[in-house]
Amino acid sequence: MPTSIYDLAGRAPREGGETVLGLKDLGTHACYMLYGVVAPGDPPRTLSPGLGHEEIVLVIGGSLKLAGQGGVLTLQAGQAVYLKGEETWQATCGGPLEARYAVAGGHAPGDDHHHHH
Repeated sequence: MPTSIYDLAGRAPREGGETVLGLKDLGTHACYMLYGVVAPGDPPRTLSPGLGHEEIVLVIGGSLKLAGQGGVLTLQAGQAVYLKGEETWQATCGGPLEARYAVAGGHAPGDDHHHHH
């Protein structure tokens, strides 16, 4: 049974629009989760797992526009993408309402941990 409830939606506004549930809270490097909110007109937010990491980005509400070397994608609530390593995307709000997203991440198999969340 879980021993703690983490209020990521409450923490995100106090931490610049994005918060990390990871080592500091969990005491482990095995996994982490980000929760973020991007409002219309906010500056782009960088989404990049980093060397030795993999992430799944899930849009929870609104739409999230991702721009990177692979082009431009717009994700709607309930849609997700998989990112690996140093792949980098710039995330902005893709519609008239704020976009809310969660990022679940962990270590790529066989890679040492180089980046701390």
